[in-house]
Amino acid sequence: MEQKKILMNHETVLQDLTAVFDRFYRDEALVAYLTESIQYSIQAGGKRIRPLFLLETLQAFGVELTTAHLKVAAAVEAIHTSSLIHDDLPAMDNDDFRRGKPTNHKVFGQAQAILAGDALLLDPYLLLAEADLPAKVVVALVRELSQASGSHGMVAGQVLDMAGENQTLTVDQLQRIHDLKTGKMLTFPFVAAGLISQQSDEVISELRRLGQKVGLAFQIRDDILDATATFAELGKTPGKDVVSDKSTYVKLLGLAGAQSELAANLAAAEASLIAISQQTAFRSDEMTRQIERLKID
Repeated sequence: MEQKKILMNHETVLQDLTAVFDRFYRDEALVAYLTESIQYSIQAGGKRIRPLFLLETLQAFGVELTTAHLKVAAAVEAIHTSSLIHDDLPAMDNDDFRRGKPTNHKVFGQAQAILAGDALLLDPYLLLAEADLPAKVVVALVRELSQASGSHGMVAGQVLDMAGENQTLTVDQLQRIHDLKTGKMLTFPFVAAGLISQQSDEVISELRRLGQKVGLAFQIRDDILDATATFAELGKTPGKDVVSDKSTYVKLLGLAGAQSELAANLAAAEASLIAISQQTAFRSDEMTRQIERLKID
């Protein structure tokens, strides 16, 4: 299998990630309309924060990036994109825009959007199977990604999130929703990097704590931005949490309280980076910069 070495430059890596998807969906045997709708969403931009966290963590452990690692990064981004397509449907969050563009179902229809999302939930496991990595690592990655995305993770979180509309939840209930819906998919990149670089169980446990704190911080930040940012800043409709009467950190804690909770989780994430650096040759500078970008002044 191809083992092209990758130099870690954000722009280059994003281009290489795009190329992974282009190659994967280029097969002439595939159904063109399906791949068109998939590519519409998968190539719509976005921060690619999950792939970048995975690849940056690998590099922090001194791993030289290859195409195999890009395939793992593409797998988590594909599942994340599937969740966005499904979240935007009328039966769920009912949004007309995503990343400043019409949502998938607005362009291709609801049935096709559902099927594109289905494909993006399943195709990642073929990407993992085709990655040139040791078999035991691939099996561990499949297990981790399945737990993060299915009934143990993201999908369960979406169910609880929808059930919580028009209710006032406790902070603990809200945290459970976000741990499942957002947190586990943001924890996967850190744990996956630990599995690929064959770190000890202790270090992987710390990576898991790091991911959990980053995941919760990311969701609190999203709650804050939904209440304070504009359409141009978000690329999607702001204020939908209020319209849906969702329990959010802003609703339960107030804006200042949510900002304080965000800061606390980011500080805990930075503490985990220090702990990992003390146990290994982990170079935490770039990861610290990425986490600091989640801060809101």
